Amino acid sequence: MPPVKRALRTGVLVTATALTGLLTLPGCDPGKDTGASAKPDPGPHRTATATAVQLPPLHAGFDYQIGGAYTPAADVRIVSRDRSSTPARGLYNICYVNAFQAQPEERAQWPADLLLRDADGKAVVDKDWNEALLDIRTPDKRRRVAARVDRWIDECADKGFDAVEPDNYDSYTRSRNLLTADDATAFITLLSRHAHARHLAIAQKNTAELAGLRSRTGLDFAVAEECGQYDECGTYAKAFHDRVVVIEYTDSGLRKARAAYGDRLSIVRRDVMVSTPGSADYVRRTR
Repeated sequence: MPPVKRALRTGVLVTATALTGLLTLPGCDPGKDTGASAKPDPGPHRTATATAVQLPPLHAGFDYQIGGAYTPAADVRIVSRDRSSTPARGLYNICYVNAFQAQPEERAQWPADLLLRDADGKAVVDKDWNEALLDIRTPDKRRRVAARVDRWIDECADKGFDAVEPDNYDSYTRSRNLLTADDATAFITLLSRHAHARHLAIAQKNTAELAGLRSRTGLDFAVAEECGQYDECGTYAKAFHDRVVVIEYTDSGLRKARAAYGDRLSIVRRDVMVSTPGSADYVRRTR
């Protein structure tokens, strides 16, 4: 799989009843990942259980605002914003959380033993973003890391977000073989359970190679960067029954995503800095 260019960023316990509720959602049966396309609906679904979560509408206008919040365009029905931001009134709001890596300004806030370290005791760092990877190799460490991320998820819920987007699910691929896909899926399952307990849907962020495991992890929809550019949109569309929001950072990626999935998925072209209007770098297009 080619490396996915990620945008510049700012700085789950499901009960049996809740899982049953998720299984009743049209087009969201995790035991039937057959690739059959769900029909577009007029708005989000909501489960009929005590731990109901609301899913994003299918094939809806989308804006990716994790670099800074601003007034959404008239066509937007779904928006993703950083956890430090406020939800956009009247829209479906996704809360961005950096769940698998420590952002540079927050690294000192993490206990030293929860930063992944190599054989020499040095923190393993995602050099593209200068972010230390979190150590999720053991059940105890996964629980401890999850407890901290869960507090951020609580903040998202308290602010009124509808869903959470835990970033860097694929950090195991940058861990120098210290982390495994099993570590990643075990950890995100903890986040999924907590998100559902707080009535939040939870997204799979990138990591197409693990999309087929959604029935194990409890993930509800996908946030996919550059799936058009790298021919991965079909993988997410199949696993999540078209409940996918797509961010492309190039015109060619936007053209490819729209040509194949423009009538099925929620697709937007943003600048890689995910800047705000008024910036020289700002780009937001859907065509």
